[in-house]
Amino acid sequence: MSTALAFDYYQPAAASLGLIRIQASDDGLTAITFLDATDHDTASPAPQPNAHTRLCQQQLAEYFAGQRTRFELPLAASGTPFQQQVWRRLCDIPFGATASYADIAARLDNPRAVRAVGAANGRNPLAIVVPCHRVIGRDGSLTGYAGGLARKRWLLAHEAAARA
Repeated sequence: MSTALAFDYYQPAAASLGLIRIQASDDGLTAITFLDATDHDTASPAPQPNAHTRLCQQQLAEYFAGQRTRFELPLAASGTPFQQQVWRRLCDIPFGATASYADIAARLDNPRAVRAVGAANGRNPLAIVVPCHRVIGRDGSLTGYAGGLARKRWLLAHEAAARA
């Protein structure tokens, strides 16, 4: 059984995205979140990274440099069985592509679960790595994103440019 203690590592990302907090247990990554200026106390000592946060940092740097289109990281986020299913399906959305909540529900063989898919997508604790930013409205519109729509727009544009 893994220790409950998670480590934080502050990874500077693209300037328009701000800082990213990477958390991991002994088993793998537990959370990747965007930080706003008010979320980061510069007076606090820097948290200590572990092997999982270091690997994630490296792969995120490659992603932002346009050199990585798929992550190969141990994931250990907590969630219900349904949330875990949705998050696995999110990882199936190809780099630079998008899918709707209805598409994800259909891939789960549960086309009526569109709202439940949306709720699970909104609770994804592993930003970027589990690419919930690739989920858009059925009409092609940008829908909510925990990191904010400006970050979602940036991530989608970054992937489109890297794919071109």
